[in-house]
Amino acid sequence: MNHWHVIDSELSLDTDSAIGDDPSMIAQPYQLYVERTDPTKNMARYYAMAIEPTLFGDCCLTRRWGRIGTAGQEKVHHFEREEEAVRLFLDLLRQRRARGYRPRSNTTSHRTTRLPG
Repeated sequence: MNHWHVIDSELSLDTDSAIGDDPSMIAQPYQLYVERTDPTKNMARYYAMAIEPTLFGDCCLTRRWGRIGTAGQEKVHHFEREEEAVRLFLDLLRQRRARGYRPRSNTTSHRTTRLPG
């Protein structure tokens, strides 16, 4: 049997709710992917970072690095405040740029497949 009940809620989906955004949410996304390649040294490395919120409201800086085309290694840093994560993100970015890491160039050759039609 189906019974119809009137639902009266201050948190209706049809109206603006009084619930605001969580102040612990990350203000803006931080993501980075850079590469360092040197064919004369058979070097093809990547370095990736991202700052994301955790399920518990903290900030998490995840770093991945290794040879291009491999899973590489990963390290995760947890912070109570976004500012601390951003500070480490920027420090690591400066270090990688000093070592020659740059954004992927458009001249990197990629195999493409043409679709029929």
